[in-house]
Amino acid sequence: MPQHPRRLMIALGALTAFGPISLDVYLPSLPQLGTDLGASESLTQFTMSACMIGLALGQLLWGPISDRFGRRMPLILAISGFVVTSVLCALAPTIETLIVVRIVQGLCGAAGMVIARAVVHDVFSGAEAVAAYSTLAAVMGVAPVLAPLIGGAVATVSDWRGVFIALAVIGALLLATAASVPETLDRAHRTTGGIGSDVRGLGSALANRGFMLSAVTLGCASVALFTYLQLSPFVLQQQFGLTAQQFALVFAANSIGIMAMAQLDRRLAGRVPGLRLLRWTLTVAIAASVALTLAGMLGSAVPWLLVPLFVAMSTHGVNNPSLTAIALGRIRHSAGSASAVLGTLSMLLGAFVPPLVSMLGVSATIMGATMLASFTVALVLLLCQPRAVKGV
Repeated sequence: MPQHPRRLMIALGALTAFGPISLDVYLPSLPQLGTDLGASESLTQFTMSACMIGLALGQLLWGPISDRFGRRMPLILAISGFVVTSVLCALAPTIETLIVVRIVQGLCGAAGMVIARAVVHDVFSGAEAVAAYSTLAAVMGVAPVLAPLIGGAVATVSDWRGVFIALAVIGALLLATAASVPETLDRAHRTTGGIGSDVRGLGSALANRGFMLSAVTLGCASVALFTYLQLSPFVLQQQFGLTAQQFALVFAANSIGIMAMAQLDRRLAGRVPGLRLLRWTLTVAIAASVALTLAGMLGSAVPWLLVPLFVAMSTHGVNNPSLTAIALGRIRHSAGSASAVLGTLSMLLGAFVPPLVSMLGVSATIMGATMLASFTVALVLLLCQPRAVKGV
């Protein structure tokens, strides 16, 4: 175990956030971006989906690479690419160009997410792993709090292009953070055999029934989060008239809720079985989603919308780390590849479901109904889970 686990966890939390930061920073500027580039709401939202596709596929790239070459060097190379693509996003002349560059940006941003989870798997196990993943979720919560606030602040003095320049600066700071992460995968435990070995590592994870059931459960629960990320800027700003700064504050409040629940999950690790805790949080999330949907259908005032939205989003602070720990706890070898499968599934569902749903229209009712469906399916899948690994 590293000599300074607390410092390591802070660094890993920041690196886990490094991909999602690319989504959150420019959320307040999303409607402005679409207007400036003459793009529809659906196409503008797809700039987020493009990044999510990159984040998903990038995990399949960096996970096996980190199993073969170690965790540290791939991380540094990927973040360097993230800085470059952030600058290119700021220079994009058309929505089509921006979408293409966002895919590449996502490919680079995926490294922090997948490698951070693999490092935790290298260092911790059992209840310690649950606590570590919860710490990642809590530290990562700082990014969603700060990112929209930074994006909203930048938007007051610049346009959306300035937000991407700010994103490049954040990437440069994260590059320094990556340099402080020690190598946790010694040569004896690295994979060999080239691409064939990488494919076998991915195949082993896909063939693990218990792991895949947990991964799909996490993916379904995450659809609710991605629906909120992609639809809320339009629902809250265009339908309910919130300014970019007001939206950023709402987003920050929901992120604080996720952080608080992640801290609770960390404290309960080893005391309350993970599956039991997840049954509670998913049930609460379903109830909150019902209230959110009804508020949208009845045309209720903003507070009646924001309260159930806060409750539903806060449960992600338990759902994400607990399901991650349960899934990866079923893996013995090629943790990077398994982490890649875990993250890719969630990202792909998040990339495609919200834009498809938004083709029916963008409203609080549709946002709430989509979240309700995703939480309900997740709970049904959770009830089919085999007994979790010892200590989780």
